[in-house]
Amino acid sequence: MSGRDRLYDTPVDEARDFVFDERVVRVFPDMIDRSVPGYGLIVPMVGLLARRYAQDDSTLYDLGCSLGAVARAMSQAVRARNARIVAVDSSAAMIARLQETLGTAESKGSVPIHPVCEDVRDTQVQNASVVALNFTLQFVPPGARLALLRRIAAGLRPGGILLLSEKIRFEERREQSLQTAWHHDFKRAQGYSDLEISRKRDALENVLKPESLPEHRDRLLAAGFGAVYPWFQAFNFISLVAFR
Repeated sequence: MSGRDRLYDTPVDEARDFVFDERVVRVFPDMIDRSVPGYGLIVPMVGLLARRYAQDDSTLYDLGCSLGAVARAMSQAVRARNARIVAVDSSAAMIARLQETLGTAESKGSVPIHPVCEDVRDTQVQNASVVALNFTLQFVPPGARLALLRRIAAGLRPGGILLLSEKIRFEERREQSLQTAWHHDFKRAQGYSDLEISRKRDALENVLKPESLPEHRDRLLAAGFGAVYPWFQAFNFISLVAFR
């Protein structure tokens, strides 16, 4: 059972970097729903896109799976024969909770999910038709992102896709300022206080490194993808599909 996110509702003397630990696991569904505009639509749409592009006898990957929302959406939507889903996260607490929920009515789908606790940079992507990086790449060190995307592209079958969702930054200063203000308005509307917004921003400053849409597009093409198209945007959050 998910709790209400109140991790940043009291002042502290020293900021601590954001970590996907047991404290975050307990409130993660509430945290991400109230922090990422459109998240409740993005997850089932990833499932629908996976349904279209999943191939028989292939593997689907949810890299940076957290509690497995995307893996479950793909499991319930995909109809490819003899497919399987590998759900990867480096947080032992996240994977432990995902393993607890597998087999429940909420998690049941037509494609089996196999949780793996490891850094996504160490995951061997093989025989893949669909790979999801749902708000994951932004937590990978910038210098390691191209190598990860190259490995994903190399592991995808012809016709396979990468589904990438990210928080982005904007190259024009005024647009960046406006998008940030609009996002903060969204978070206030979800019940977050100015203190919580400020403390969460400070906690993520050294951990989450957003990039611009042109930077993402250029890197995906350099990694070996043939085409990149956006399919969703809400303020400073965007979802892309990259075709192998």
